[in-house]
Amino acid sequence: MFRKATKGQETRERLLSIAETAVLAKGFAATSIEEVIAEAGITKSGFFYHFADKNALAHEMLQRYVVANDQVFEQTFGRAAELSDDPLQRFLIGLKLLAETMADLPNGHPGCLIASVCYQERLFDRTVLQLTADSVRKWNAYFHEHIAAIAAVYPPSEPVDLDQLSAMMSCIVDGGIIMGKTLGDTTILPQQILLFRSYIKLLFAR
Repeated sequence: MFRKATKGQETRERLLSIAETAVLAKGFAATSIEEVIAEAGITKSGFFYHFADKNALAHEMLQRYVVANDQVFEQTFGRAAELSDDPLQRFLIGLKLLAETMADLPNGHPGCLIASVCYQERLFDRTVLQLTADSVRKWNAYFHEHIAAIAAVYPPSEPVDLDQLSAMMSCIVDGGIIMGKTLGDTTILPQQILLFRSYIKLLFAR
């Protein structure tokens, strides 16, 4: 049985959504607490009831973003696991599903908070920076698990560092988001994922 969110929880989520939209649109430095408060229609004391300061807001916002991205990866590759027992086919299916998911977003992927934190790292405290690093390491490890399972069955046709190959996926996702936003082209991210898929297929297929 699901519990209905309290008014305080709803307000907190609204503040996080407003802040995330603003940060993705113009960056953390250009996003003020005052504008978030105005958009949410609450008082300054109401904001500070939920968040001690701007770094606390960033911490919660980043955690929320990481959880949402984790769910996308887990659901997508979980579905792929249901469709094939073969590690290579499972990963190729997962990448295809991920590309389709990114292509189906009405305005493309909304952006990357990880990149925003890295570009403006001096604005954040150690907790936020550590959370950012931990999330990237987690995603790299997630893809490494899949790729190592493939390599155990299908030796690569060329020598390749599996750690770097796993990190390549994170680079493609974040880089595709940034380039897509820069050029105003929502097709870039799914196309980059499909190119990575083709590389994996060529590298491991017998």
